[in-house]
Amino acid sequence: MTNTDTPLHAWSVVDLAAGIRSRDVSAVEVMRAHLDRIEEHNDALNAMVAMIPESAALAAAEEADRAVARGDELGILHGLPTGVKDLMDAAGLPTTHGMVAHANDAAAASDSFIVRRVKAAGAIVIGKTNTPEVGLGTLTFNDLHGVCRNPWDTSRHAGGSSGGSAAAVAAGMLPFADGSDSGGSLRYPAAFCNVVGLRPTAGRIASGRPDNGWTAHGVLGPMARTSRDAAIVMAAMAGSDPYAPMSIPEDPAQFLDVAPTDPSRVRIGWSADAGGVPIADDVARTHAETRRALLVAGYDVVDLDLAPSLERAEEAWETIEVFNFFASCREDVAKYPELLRPDLVRNVRQGEALTAAQIADALRIRTDIFRRWERLFDDVDLVITPATPVVAPLAEVEWVDRVGDVTYDRYFRWQMLANRLTVTAHPVLVTPAGFSHGLPVGMQVVGRHRGERDLLAHTAGIESVLGLVGRSPAMTSASVTGA
Repeated sequence: MTNTDTPLHAWSVVDLAAGIRSRDVSAVEVMRAHLDRIEEHNDALNAMVAMIPESAALAAAEEADRAVARGDELGILHGLPTGVKDLMDAAGLPTTHGMVAHANDAAAASDSFIVRRVKAAGAIVIGKTNTPEVGLGTLTFNDLHGVCRNPWDTSRHAGGSSGGSAAAVAAGMLPFADGSDSGGSLRYPAAFCNVVGLRPTAGRIASGRPDNGWTAHGVLGPMARTSRDAAIVMAAMAGSDPYAPMSIPEDPAQFLDVAPTDPSRVRIGWSADAGGVPIADDVARTHAETRRALLVAGYDVVDLDLAPSLERAEEAWETIEVFNFFASCREDVAKYPELLRPDLVRNVRQGEALTAAQIADALRIRTDIFRRWERLFDDVDLVITPATPVVAPLAEVEWVDRVGDVTYDRYFRWQMLANRLTVTAHPVLVTPAGFSHGLPVGMQVVGRHRGERDLLAHTAGIESVLGLVGRSPAMTSASVTGA
């Protein structure tokens, strides 16, 4: 159990759930602590964009306490507040997708798959988290809700597209949250905010997407402050569903007892640049220091050249990504293109213009890359690369258009550290790797296909060695000092 001197908003998911069950703390106390934290910091961060009434949140917490007192069977997240990324429906809350065009839409009448799961586990959904327009890109800003700012330095971005979730978790406004990821949307914000974001194998968490329920490209995943917490949240979110054709029929209880792996049992394949992606000098130095720390701790670390295994990955990712935008957003673009971000309109029109040959080539490349990566894991247990090429950029930019001597002409070009790994279809977890001038630096840790349990155990071990997940931001404007 967490030291009682630690404020409740800083307790782990594991300790909060255990404390509520044992009645060492009440769900009302936990809810009050997080509501107070939101009131104190959300104006500066803009992470939460819709909230249920405070009275409703406290009433739900009171009912959670009554369930404990009655001796009811409790879910693994019983009484814990959480937020839902504003791309997912949560009954009674608006789903705007960060779009002015949907600002006045009625509140959702029902819950999405992932929201039903966390509610069934006992969590209390108290609001929606900020996201860029339809989840476009790895920085969170939109004309409806504005910029989501970084708790480590409010002059900088929190990342995206799950930026509101990452900022809220890092700031102690939520103990955990959900996210989605096709090109780094869980991973970039986790890296920028010093939290853990897991992009699981497609189907590990059931998807209710209406356009293509068979895709391995965009997936849902948890965001928390440690791998151990992310594992508990995975136990709630994961599992098969008859209406999700790719869902994996394995017992999600496997994630309840994840324990850190001994370093001497883990062989890491290390890549400084994911096969040739430009990396800023300060991020590269931080990763080199992390590599040395892992060697000292007893990990077997071998250098890998990932370029052959990722040949044409960026081409495949772009084709599949813009095709998915066409599938999901073509009606909005047809109705009101003038209300939408130009990048979104461009993606939809690029997707519409794709030929059958381009789509077939992209799917073949993805299949080839998946098989190459399966062979990589014959020799290593993990593959580690940087999570982002730079630290969190200033909040005024729409994307990073230059890293070193390389310039980028589209918002998604600087995401290629993440995009390349999306194409492998393997699970990727981002966990803290260090700090550069007080700003978080993350690393991507890739595991075997459907190997999330081992991946979480391995990253829990890495977190124990590095000791970075316990650091929290001071949250002062333009400050980069952590507590």
